[in-house]
Amino acid sequence: MSPIKVAVFGAGGQMGATVCRAVTEDPELTLVAALDPRMAGIDLSQASGIAGTGIQMLGSADALEGSSIDVAVDFTKADAAFANAMYCAKAGIHAVIGTTGMTHEQMETLAQAFGESSANCIVAANFAIGAVLMMKFAEIAAPLFESVEIIELHHDNKVDAPSGTALSTAARIAASRGDGIAAKDKTTSELLGARGHLTEGKIRVHSLRIKGMVAHQEVIFGTTGQTLTIRHDSYDRTSFMPGVLLAIKSVASLEGLTVGLDQIIESALRG
Repeated sequence: MSPIKVAVFGAGGQMGATVCRAVTEDPELTLVAALDPRMAGIDLSQASGIAGTGIQMLGSADALEGSSIDVAVDFTKADAAFANAMYCAKAGIHAVIGTTGMTHEQMETLAQAFGESSANCIVAANFAIGAVLMMKFAEIAAPLFESVEIIELHHDNKVDAPSGTALSTAARIAASRGDGIAAKDKTTSELLGARGHLTEGKIRVHSLRIKGMVAHQEVIFGTTGQTLTIRHDSYDRTSFMPGVLLAIKSVASLEGLTVGLDQIIESALRG
């Protein structure tokens, strides 16, 4: 079987460069293009320290015209990721998107675009296998506890808050609870922001941006006489790579737009 041909959007960033390295080290994949408008024309080895590819950084999706690419991976910013994904849908290129911050409307547009495309798309707020399990465990626990709040902690260069992982976790907790409303407390006076961000599912999320951190999240549940804390920590960006590689290898077997890694992880476990 021929290796899967992969392009990486945002290849000049820390996550993008880590994806490029992981792809080059996987015998089932081959890196054929790296894109970052800030570094167009620069050799990938200069941009990320990955030697021996002979790849020069491209500036935009249009530069891929005529290229033979099976899967494009995106770790950029929300608006750029949406535009890149729409390009992939029109070009028939499967997409794996780890960029967070896209709106509900953009996600609905992507669902329609990939529903009509010959290509498929996976969008995941977090590619760490442990983070996916953390969200699943929180979903299971949600109906059994009265109180719940989420604390997400990330590095100080993260541009969005709350994180996509926290918002996804809150949505899954709300859906699992049925009424989607956590127990109300007795707070009647608070400084603006002291209780964090109140999500659509009425779950409070607290965002910390701390130098030295990568990606961390706690979900704290409480009920009479007990609490339950579910925590996941990513200490290095390599923690996301098994999930990214699994998504790259699985996206062709899916249909349309898939949100989250649950489906492909369950499929992998079934063998």
